[in-house]
Amino acid sequence: MAQDQRPEQPRPPFPRQHQQPPGLESELDPRPRYGAPNYLAADKLRGKRALITGGDSGIGRAVAVLYAREGAQVAITFLPSEYEDALETKKAVDEENEEAECVLIEADFSQTGACEKVIEQVVAELGGLDILVSNAAHQMRKQSLEEISTEEWEKTFRVNVESYFLLAKTAVPHMKPGSAIIATSSVTGLLGSQNLLDYSSTKGAIDAFTKSLAQNLVSHGIRVNAVAPGPVWTPLNPSDEGASAEKVAKFGSQVPYGRPAQPEELAPAYVFLASEADSSYITGVVLPELGGQTVN
Repeated sequence: MAQDQRPEQPRPPFPRQHQQPPGLESELDPRPRYGAPNYLAADKLRGKRALITGGDSGIGRAVAVLYAREGAQVAITFLPSEYEDALETKKAVDEENEEAECVLIEADFSQTGACEKVIEQVVAELGGLDILVSNAAHQMRKQSLEEISTEEWEKTFRVNVESYFLLAKTAVPHMKPGSAIIATSSVTGLLGSQNLLDYSSTKGAIDAFTKSLAQNLVSHGIRVNAVAPGPVWTPLNPSDEGASAEKVAKFGSQVPYGRPAQPEELAPAYVFLASEADSSYITGVVLPELGGQTVN
């Protein structure tokens, strides 16, 4: 039998840990893997200009690194408290693409006008926009419906869904045929989640909006797709106020793979969906990456 050449990825149990939201990748143990050393670039995104929201850490950071490796100019957004993580992403992106510096944009998508300002800055600094990755998200577990305040519900929808809508609405006039919009969905949008009622609902809305927007933009030559990950080792869960340190230690153990994904394992899907060479006939798809779980 041939020897398994795949890199060994971290598996639970992890050290017990918890962070204040929104969490920092630099404080996670073990550190998430985003470098994707086995990923070989082929200039699939050469000359493209990409915005990745929430690109300071987690999936966003890994996507930013691979986009730069494929030749794209990259801009990322981050919250003020995530600046140190954003600097690490910038360093990694700049090392991948020495021809263009990573653009850092501080943005809080719970605030009115943030989406429009981000797109305006990206277009001004990069000279246009070809790839929009709507990835930033807010998540807080609650044990019951009664525990979810109206304010929390509205913030989750504002950050997760409304920002996707406003970013796309503002970006599309600047996008040419061959451009791509990609959203980060979740397994919770496909299957629901007992303690993530608001978050799961936003991810279901993202899926529906992705499929509808894809149909709407076919005539513009702009493709719209989403990636729906299962558990991923990022700051999102350890900084969830409803996730105990004990649960974090077991995070991802429930899927058939027995572990969460590392960001570097998911990022190639975002390259695939952004690349006309790979996915020119694909739009309106929600791509599950669930560690062995199957969905209809």
